[in-house]
Amino acid sequence: MFGYKSEGVEYPGLWLPELGRSEEKLLGFHDLLEIRFVHAFRKHGVSLQTIRAASTQARELFNQAYPFTCKQFQTDGRSIFATVFDQTGDEAILDLAKRQYAFRQVIGPSLYEGIDYTGEGRALRWYPVKRSKAVVLDPSRNFGKPVLASTGVDTSTIYHAYLAEGRDEKRVASIFEIPIAAVGAAVSFESRIAA
Repeated sequence: MFGYKSEGVEYPGLWLPELGRSEEKLLGFHDLLEIRFVHAFRKHGVSLQTIRAASTQARELFNQAYPFTCKQFQTDGRSIFATVFDQTGDEAILDLAKRQYAFRQVIGPSLYEGIDYTGEGRALRWYPVKRSKAVVLDPSRNFGKPVLASTGVDTSTIYHAYLAEGRDEKRVASIFEIPIAAVGAAVSFESRIAA
């Protein structure tokens, strides 16, 4: 994310951090989503060199600072492909590292699941729990901290209240005037990230 040094060679980060003006190493909303994509590509066996080349090409091709979140990528475990329109206006698959069109079967990662996009294709908000919209990360709400989508109360606050109240979900729901299910969703989410 912030670059590294190996055998005397300095390698820059894959992109400029969203909050890069700070002296501290901080991550913004789009950084978090880009890291999620890089992690998934690595899990599928794509090399860091290929990811770096694909990121550079995609940034130029799509004119986006955070290209992997623009909902057009797939992988076969060796390369990263983007769905683009060719010269005839037909949809085609482009190998980003090689800048060649591909015709082989590719695997579409389920990374786009839970991400809402603007009309321009920019990531807007992310629901990190599969098949649930109870918890959301939205840069326009509570500075992008995980919050309960229905109330805007951050999940960390609910979780700490749950611990302080002897793990009594009903009591916490009463204190915050929210449904017990919302308390359960916040506790479940926070427990997962604490593990």
